[in-house]
Amino acid sequence: MGKIHFLFGVHNHQPVGNFDHVFAELFANCYRPYFDVLEHFPEIKTTIHFSGPLLEWLKLNEPGFLRRVAQCAAAGTLEIMSGGFYEPILSSLPERDALGQIRMMNRFLEDELGCEAKGLWLAERIWTPELPRILHQAGMRYTVLDDTHFYYAGLEESQLDGYFLTEKHGHPLAVFPISKAMRYGIPFKMPEETLAALGRARDEWGFDAVTYADDGEKFGGWPGTHQWVYEEKWLEKFFQALREHSSWIETVTFSEYLDRRPPTGRIYLPMASYEEMMEWSLPTPAGLRFKRLREELSGTGIAEERFKIFLRGGVWDNFFTKYEESNHLHKRMLLVSEKLARLPVEVQESSGAKRELYRGQCNCAQWHGLFGGLYLNYLRHALYRHLIAAENLIDAIAGQAFSLEHRDFNLDGRDEVIVHHPKIGAIIAPARGGSLIELDDRPACFNLMNLLGRREEIYHAALRESVHTGDEGRGSPQSIHDQVRSKEPGLEQSLFYDRFHRYSFMDHFFGPGTDLAAIRRCDYEEQGDFADGVFTCDPLEPVAEDESFLGLHLHREGRIVQEGRTFGLRMEKRYLFFNQRAAFEVHYRLSHEEPETLNLLCGVELNFTLLAGDAPDRYYTVDGQPLEDGRMASEGVIENVGTLGLCDDWQGLRLTLETAPGAALWRYPVETISQSEGGFERTYQGSCLLFIRALAMAPGKPVEFAFKVGIERRRS
Repeated sequence: MGKIHFLFGVHNHQPVGNFDHVFAELFANCYRPYFDVLEHFPEIKTTIHFSGPLLEWLKLNEPGFLRRVAQCAAAGTLEIMSGGFYEPILSSLPERDALGQIRMMNRFLEDELGCEAKGLWLAERIWTPELPRILHQAGMRYTVLDDTHFYYAGLEESQLDGYFLTEKHGHPLAVFPISKAMRYGIPFKMPEETLAALGRARDEWGFDAVTYADDGEKFGGWPGTHQWVYEEKWLEKFFQALREHSSWIETVTFSEYLDRRPPTGRIYLPMASYEEMMEWSLPTPAGLRFKRLREELSGTGIAEERFKIFLRGGVWDNFFTKYEESNHLHKRMLLVSEKLARLPVEVQESSGAKRELYRGQCNCAQWHGLFGGLYLNYLRHALYRHLIAAENLIDAIAGQAFSLEHRDFNLDGRDEVIVHHPKIGAIIAPARGGSLIELDDRPACFNLMNLLGRREEIYHAALRESVHTGDEGRGSPQSIHDQVRSKEPGLEQSLFYDRFHRYSFMDHFFGPGTDLAAIRRCDYEEQGDFADGVFTCDPLEPVAEDESFLGLHLHREGRIVQEGRTFGLRMEKRYLFFNQRAAFEVHYRLSHEEPETLNLLCGVELNFTLLAGDAPDRYYTVDGQPLEDGRMASEGVIENVGTLGLCDDWQGLRLTLETAPGAALWRYPVETISQSEGGFERTYQGSCLLFIRALAMAPGKPVEFAFKVGIERRRS
């Protein structure tokens, strides 16, 4: 029996917008010690991928480390893989951007590390059938995918030897199947178990090659792994075991194996990702059913392995339907990409707009599974910051008139209104309650409405059941896929789910007895149908040929239901935007022709964020005075408020909300409960502000009130 070839690869990545101290800690605990061990085993050949954000950080902060990597590559013991530079999901991008991201990475590897990449790390292994054509055009010969992809094409584990060849329109690409057993076993099982698995693959199935490729953060970055991998010397023992068994195990790089061996066969793969990702992308009700199905199959004693081809979750693009916030980010990116594509190619590069756009395409804040991802407000903020910066550069070059654009921005089949303005960015959704769905301070590149709503997740059931309170056991650490921890007790008592998206100028009519606590719990009676109702949208003509403002007139003939009786109510909203002023107004007019007076508790809901809920440099003021507890995460009721300030001394901005006549202000923090590698955690997403008015509306006598919203720069 001949040797078995072991293809060992790691993928190192940190997302755009992650904190500098996180980069530094992972470098110290993970990336550097990995190479400290690897360099003692020059006969072992491995493959590695670094994402662009990490490469940029290393170039700036640890250039000596990059020289070490380049030396290993020059010696032929290390292969470096390409990828989309800022780790985008390539299939979610316009093709021009997908190719541009790969070519940007190829140039970096050539210029900084002196190597020509032949293979590509596919972010999150999100595969779609058109990718061979794109990757081949970018000069790539191969990629690595999970064995899951191959099962869905009808293969079995015993057939996943070496690599396979696929193509699209005659563009070939080699694909290596990653062993899930290896991915789950390394580094959590003893090295001998991995060697035994390699022996079985060779002896029982006649394999010539087995592929392992997974996150490099498992080697010191995941909870509990640094001690296990380095202090208890798992990695050293693992490489030593490969050295000692080199008589029948040979480590090779992917491109080296391609040059030596023909493909095992031809294959065409469906849309897929790794198994966990496909489960995470399912809508929560479907995900819960899928989880129960797998548990029921396990209970019957049926070997699940026999049915892998039939047991699959969703596809990555489902995140755009599961999370409206993800869809908004993605469509915002497409809008900026479209604008950039209209500029001359040389201007796209020289202006810096292309790099800003590419940074805004990093995938991590667009989805959620085991890690925080979309739930982490600072990661979403980073994407918005770069997208807005790119748009600022593009508009400065191309020129953008003060105007209103009607288009189906988020591709929900209904037009939104995009406000093109020199100082603020705004998007209004007439079909979603006539609400404001984005508000940007363009000079600060800051989206003030970057909130994530509270929604049920599949793993919330585990939190309620309190399966584990911790698992600080001895011996090898558990994979984070198997851990259930909570960062603070009692989080299950904060599991509330929103009825509506977290937009602004959403209009509620509350039932009797409604208070702030009920609203925070989403346990209240909604008497109106305006919060998510469809409004008719008409333009407002400038008065007396005054073109200093642009406006929209929104109106809806809605209804109020009280004690089983239905009443008609007309609501009109006028949005006014002013050229060269970072300000706008919203004017309300309510009226009805019912034969009796309507007593209504009207609440206009606004949702904003300054990112930090408890930071002392982010706080409220009311009518110009600070509150005793002015934290953004504070809650309470204040009567007769005329002006509310949201102050951000960190960024030097102040958002002012002025309402006339004055109203009661009910406020509370929007906090989500999510799962991360460290356990269940509470995350401040933003603040909900409700301006409450008790109205006694007589027939034929309209009620009017208004809001003025302004953004002030408090320092340069």
